[in-house]
Amino acid sequence: MTGNADVLGDMELFDLRVTVDRIEGRSVCGLRVGDYFELVNSAELRLPAGRHFCIYALQSVLPLLPAKQRQLPAADWLERDSAVCCPDPDERVVMRIERTGRRRLRSSDLT
Repeated sequence: MTGNADVLGDMELFDLRVTVDRIEGRSVCGLRVGDYFELVNSAELRLPAGRHFCIYALQSVLPLLPAKQRQLPAADWLERDSAVCCPDPDERVVMRIERTGRRRLRSSDLT
């Protein structure tokens, strides 16, 4: 691609925030309601300073993030749903995926 479109980017992706929405059991891993991480610039995972995010909760949401970064058809279930549960049945941590912004990126800059 050349010209103005190449300078502006040839694709759009959403930045995402994954937030602990509720804990229906007991939080053994130390997560609290309101804890979050962000996925920005296609592949940068960011945590607030001094905070953590349980790797088991993280692994349950990671496979959904590339799809949530893209605009999907309105009827697609993943476009409508945003809740993800941690796999630990004692904790029952429920997270919410939110789109926080849209970025134009050049696919040639990404791998």
